Amino acid sequence: MKTMTQQNQKGFTLIELMIVVAIIGILAAIALPAYQNYTAKSQVTACLAEISPGKTAFEIMINEGSASGATIDQKALGINIKSCSAVTPKLTDASTGVAEIKGTVAGGPKVSGGIITLDRNASGAWSCSVNTKLKSYKPTGC
Repeated sequence: MKTMTQQNQKGFTLIELMIVVAIIGILAAIALPAYQNYTAKSQVTACLAEISPGKTAFEIMINEGSASGATIDQKALGINIKSCSAVTPKLTDASTGVAEIKGTVAGGPKVSGGIITLDRNASGAWSCSVNTKLKSYKPTGC
């Protein structure tokens, strides 16, 4: 008499593998754009964080009376360029202290070349604005 042994199947079927690949593809299609938007916003936020210390240095220069168009530059304000490709501080009116600090964002193609601006009005209040390229990536602190 012959004994029949039953062979158990080990591994995955082709259909199971195709379902897993399809699920991974769907997740990647959703996650990749979200990740790209997240990195673009973080690049804009990093540029804002880089130019923000210039506000304090500028206020010190105003209080000491040493602020003039010739003395305002990124080195005088203590701004180091890493996340911004360029920083342009400008004293509009020395008597009232109206000024602006512009940072040009260096980053991915979505935000590269966008400008984030810190403006100081005559009463000493600072405000933040971004150009149209950065509207959807505007930092929450701006």
